Amino acid sequence: MARDDLRRKAAELVAAGQVHEGAELLVAAGDHAGASLLLEEACDFSGAAREALAAAEPRRAVLLAALGGDDALVQRATAQMRETSPREILLHLGRDLLARGHARHAARLLDDLGEHLEAAEAYLAARASCEAAACFDRGGRPADGARALEAALRQHADDHPVRLALGQLLARHGRTEAAVRVLQQLPPDTPERDRALPLLARSLVALGLDDAARTVRDEARRRGVPDEPPEAPADVPTPPSPTPPSGAAPSSRSGASPGGVGQLLFGRYDAQREVAVTPHARVIEARDRVTGEPVAVKIFASVALGTGRDALLRFEREARALSQLRHPHVVELRGYHPEGPAMVLMWMTGGSLADRLRHEAVAPARAVEIASALLGALGEAHRLGILHRDVKPSNVLFDGVGAARLSDFGAAHLGDLSSTATAGAIGSFAYMSPEQRLGKPATLASDLFGVGAVLSELLTGEVLSAAEDGQLDLAPSTVNPDLSGAHDTVLAHLLASEPDARPESAFEARRLLLSLRWPTRLRPARPRRQSTRPSARPGAADGAADQRRLHDSTTLGDGRDAAARRHDRWLARDVLIVPLTADELARARAFARAAHPALPVVLRIDQAASEIWVAPPSGRALADDPAPLSPDHHARLAAALTALHAAGGAHGHVDPEHIYLHDGDVTLAYPRGTLPAHEGAPAAEHDLEGLRHLEGAKRDDRPFADGRPSR
Repeated sequence: MARDDLRRKAAELVAAGQVHEGAELLVAAGDHAGASLLLEEACDFSGAAREALAAAEPRRAVLLAALGGDDALVQRATAQMRETSPREILLHLGRDLLARGHARHAARLLDDLGEHLEAAEAYLAARASCEAAACFDRGGRPADGARALEAALRQHADDHPVRLALGQLLARHGRTEAAVRVLQQLPPDTPERDRALPLLARSLVALGLDDAARTVRDEARRRGVPDEPPEAPADVPTPPSPTPPSGAAPSSRSGASPGGVGQLLFGRYDAQREVAVTPHARVIEARDRVTGEPVAVKIFASVALGTGRDALLRFEREARALSQLRHPHVVELRGYHPEGPAMVLMWMTGGSLADRLRHEAVAPARAVEIASALLGALGEAHRLGILHRDVKPSNVLFDGVGAARLSDFGAAHLGDLSSTATAGAIGSFAYMSPEQRLGKPATLASDLFGVGAVLSELLTGEVLSAAEDGQLDLAPSTVNPDLSGAHDTVLAHLLASEPDARPESAFEARRLLLSLRWPTRLRPARPRRQSTRPSARPGAADGAADQRRLHDSTTLGDGRDAAARRHDRWLARDVLIVPLTADELARARAFARAAHPALPVVLRIDQAASEIWVAPPSGRALADDPAPLSPDHHARLAAALTALHAAGGAHGHVDPEHIYLHDGDVTLAYPRGTLPAHEGAPAAEHDLEGLRHLEGAKRDDRPFADGRPSR
């Protein structure tokens, strides 16, 4: 029969309801694409996928085979695509599979393409915890892998493969004691117990429990389990033998030298490079084997003659201050090792404000954003009885999302603020308050002056040189015509000669700054009296620059904010863009005033563009990882809501969709909707009622806890 006749006959069969017979005739005519469409209409997805593959349509074949549950055919079609398609097309296919609900197929493809973290999230969607943990491990985030396994065990405590995978992951990343606890819970006479025995024995030996290790090895011999070589840590090179650095003693407990690039520090941190050396400390960029994250290891190493004891006291004072301060605008202390001694700090990828000032100008709105962040950090420090006493640009660092964080609390005074500390040589002269320059005791107002000095430099481009009568040496309005006398007045209030004439608190100072509208344009270029600091930001002199500044985000998060998520190219961070309305402006200002670490950070209010920029949430929503919140989590949320209500705002959506868990902390996402109640007490009561609904049993202790000092 001729091809045209076959097609005509096929059409007649289809019209009569005999779709499969019609498809067979199309195949005989060589029309595989037409046969595939007919079989798809008949819901024979595997058959449709085979014909699509024969028609050289592998992408369509992958989607149809996934729909038909034909794993082997998915693999065949994917293999054919990989031979002919660029990587971008394959990535798009993986994400398309995930969006269509074929999470496991998506995960395999993304993992093969090296997108391990995306693959891990896809495996989580497929409830494949072991595969997700392995991908998190390959992607450098073993802590997330451990959390995925722990969540699976909370739901199914008898899932022995998951328990074995968790023990192996913990042991591989040096969490030996936690690994032993997990592996010991594997019941006898299970295959997983057999596989765990060699690792359990080695882990017990590492903990010095030789008798227990012998018992485990005896059990292994009885069961005919051969010993196995130790598993190499994933993606972690074996460090060379450590050599003690100058001025620091090696650790006898960790077996690691607190120095040496390329070495293992304190049994956990792989040294990458030395980034700074001072007379009293060395700062090394390192990789945390447990979390996979970069960290800064600050090791005490005083080499200044006759200053060792004072330097050590300053070092320990900084560690104590940071252990008490948990604030989004303070550089976070991740751990302290007294055998160094050494502090492990959050790695600040954005560099320092001093570095930025050497290369670029800052718009007044951004300058006030930075100053407000510092004032928020100081307000919390002052509440805890901590004076910083050395606020300056080199002590202002930027994290990965461009948020300013206050660092270097080595000059801090700890204790009751009613007792004073003599300034002496503490602080940097250009940013030091008049009373500190005269050797008088530092007070809360001294820190506020430091912020004013930093803000003055940001607004004018000149290092502050305050006149004796307390008047501004260089008024910002004389440098930037977008600024007015009102802006000058607020800055002068911070820089008043007499401490009593400055704002009464850091929070009051922040309120004064935020009560004014600050322009988003850069100040006009002008000759500098001390140094030249040209702007490095292209096109920042007009309103259109902000539009060029924002691009589509390549990170969707959990998808809940995908429509509002954009990437800020200047600061290399993602932001959520919220349309500016009168109600939304009032809500955002309340969040900014509250400034609680469990609340989202309001990054910017742009009146000209009618936009509000908010930091997106981190971690996983409670709705995606259902588990009871701990009492500490409830207390943190309650404190955040109390602060928000005191600031005149309300959240309105305290529910599992808006509560996020990340690295042991709980936060609230910015509300994705209007307030259900009108305003005032009803809205606040609605928030508290939502929190009461979330009360549950205490979350199980997790062996991957970060061990950071509590307040």
